Amino acid sequence: MPASAFRKPLSPACHPAAGRLCHNARMESEALSFSDHFLIAMPNMADPLFARSLVYLCEHGEHGAMGLIINKPSGIAMAQLFDQIDLKLEQDPLRGESVFFGGPVQPDRGFVLHSPVCSWQSSLLVTDDIALTTSKDVLIAVSEERGPEQLLVTLGYAGWSAGQLEQEIADNGWLTVKADPSIIFGLPAEQRYDAAMALLGFDPALLSGDVGHA
Repeated sequence: MPASAFRKPLSPACHPAAGRLCHNARMESEALSFSDHFLIAMPNMADPLFARSLVYLCEHGEHGAMGLIINKPSGIAMAQLFDQIDLKLEQDPLRGESVFFGGPVQPDRGFVLHSPVCSWQSSLLVTDDIALTTSKDVLIAVSEERGPEQLLVTLGYAGWSAGQLEQEIADNGWLTVKADPSIIFGLPAEQRYDAAMALLGFDPALLSGDVGHA
């Protein structure tokens, strides 16, 4: 992966005002939004890229949606990623953790989902506690052992045009449920799909495309 996958940073600094501004903007649109929700692929999902996928939606509104698949390791370890962008990573077990396949859009670009949010050069505030950052400064901070306490790194993201996600949900392609950060940051990748499904009280083995959506 080229080093340009993460943008050149400015110096990171926590800035509460930035959080308030983003929070106010989010409040205006949250009634229409599935941001901070999980999308759980139905068992009959035909697209192999999304089969048995768990997506964390970072942004959703009238212009479309974007999120990250959080349960599909890419085969690249964090240590390899940091080597490729010329950063040291000496923290164990972080070196052996997986970089994830976040989706088919911009698969050569890195995305960092993290908590707490702080304020980096290029971030989207999803909630008061979770942000999505695409600038390299957050990884520089991680390499210097001053990064976010919890993070998940992906290559690529999943995106939907205006109305596309709503149609896929109506067609029973996805189940939706409010996201639980402990599933994102606290469980092994192979347990996340079933854990998200359990939030709805469903046995995944009993679901079909005829069941309906949440």
